[in-house]
Amino acid sequence: MTDHDSPRRQPKRSARILDGLARAERALFTRPAPKSAQAQMKFLRKREKGSIKSLAERLGVSRKTVQRYLSGASTKPNKRLQQALTQETESEWQPQVRAHARQRAATSGGLVISCRAYFGFGPDGTSDAGRVRDLSVAVAPFHAAAILAAQEDGATDSDLHNLMAEAIADAYFRQGGGGCAGLKVEFADVEWLDIAF
Repeated sequence: MTDHDSPRRQPKRSARILDGLARAERALFTRPAPKSAQAQMKFLRKREKGSIKSLAERLGVSRKTVQRYLSGASTKPNKRLQQALTQETESEWQPQVRAHARQRAATSGGLVISCRAYFGFGPDGTSDAGRVRDLSVAVAPFHAAAILAAQEDGATDSDLHNLMAEAIADAYFRQGGGGCAGLKVEFADVEWLDIAF
């Protein structure tokens, strides 16, 4: 069977990269984000310059729902609202801490990516053949800058997949381009992924 006859692995994708970036940012917080629905609503209302209407639109609920949580009349949001509250609160929490870490990663520090995924770059039957590997690599600041800029521009996990694959391939398999700069590395079936600033 030649390389052209062998079936190509189709990558399984979920929101692992975006989740990994969100977890990495949460790890930067110097103070815990608000946890109760009322505290989250109050925080987000301040971010919306006091507008209950804007907050309701942002969360996808009615103004009355927002007012009930602000007053404390309601305390236990449904699962969808709880997820929206947590996500929106964490996305706005400590913006200067997050911005400083992102700037440092993009200019000097890079990112550390740890994952378990399928990597392959050689023919079957060789030590370079594709297989599941556990890797932990420090990626260069220019790769970190590209990944973070794409995330800021609203990239999906699929959009970030190729940037992440290129960063890992360059850092681990190509060792910064030295000696095997043209090596094409396959990155698929991500089982878990962690990112650190």
